[in-house]
Amino acid sequence: MTLREAVLKALKEKNGDWISGETLSNHLNVSRTTIWKQVKTLLDAGYVIDSSPKKGYRITTPADLLSPNEVLPGLQTKLFGQNNFIYYQETDSTNKRARALAAEGYPEGTIVVAEKQIEGKGRRGRSWYSPIRQGIYLSLIIRPIIPLKQISRVSLLAAVAVSEALEEELNLTPQIKWPNDILINNRKIAGILSEAVTDTDSIEYIVIGIGLNINNPPEEFPDDFRTPPTSALGETQTPGSRINLLRRLLLSFENHYALLQRGDFTHTLEKAKSLSLVIGKEVRLDEKNIIISGLAFDIDDNGFLLVKDQSGTIHTVMSGEISVLPRPPIK
Repeated sequence: MTLREAVLKALKEKNGDWISGETLSNHLNVSRTTIWKQVKTLLDAGYVIDSSPKKGYRITTPADLLSPNEVLPGLQTKLFGQNNFIYYQETDSTNKRARALAAEGYPEGTIVVAEKQIEGKGRRGRSWYSPIRQGIYLSLIIRPIIPLKQISRVSLLAAVAVSEALEEELNLTPQIKWPNDILINNRKIAGILSEAVTDTDSIEYIVIGIGLNINNPPEEFPDDFRTPPTSALGETQTPGSRINLLRRLLLSFENHYALLQRGDFTHTLEKAKSLSLVIGKEVRLDEKNIIISGLAFDIDDNGFLLVKDQSGTIHTVMSGEISVLPRPPIK
């Protein structure tokens, strides 16, 4: 345990009561100046700590930080985040960090979490808005033993896990805009970016990046998004616990991933279909400048979207930019 962690532990153990700098310095066998320096690092990290020349220090407001110290005590996963929990106050991109770790051989279950990203990545080279301590910016490393043709199942699985976390923790009603956007009331609350390294017939690793808007004030979103954005705060008008949501998300992901590894995708697929924003809708797909319009009527066992065009031809869509077309006016 580092000195900073020891100071934090001592403050938490007081349950909101004061503890003097002298008591802390005697308990930890360091100077009071050293104690103050550690308290300052905790303040810089986002902890809310009251200080008084006569009384000392106390924590009265629970910290909603995504650090191992805060997340791990209540995390119920068996694998994800338990042994390799990489945490940044600020980084360029959690996906970039996770890809580097995966290439070095970091095991499945490693997660990378940041309080802020300065180069957050979205699909098709877009950026992900990542202000400090407002959202969840997370990347997971997995090394699935599944056929290469089933790789698209992973993004759909992640979308289901995010949706379940929002349902169960915040009582929201998300929908999945295939393949990997999560919307509430037609506004985007989360996005998923999966990046894989494969060979001719197997998967070496997949990095799954998840960006989730939690406590973003709606008026602070930039005005240049393709899809109107929202956040949990914007939908409920109440701040949500990022810690609890992250724990729930990791557990949901792990449960669905365990099924996937056993060759059982039925439950995940049915959940994805029930949450789908596009099934039963007329859609327009743009993939590599090929435009397909038609009825999105199902998602197949590999996670591909099935679209029937006006000629009756069924297209199996593996990826692409999708738009839901407005319903024609009733005459």
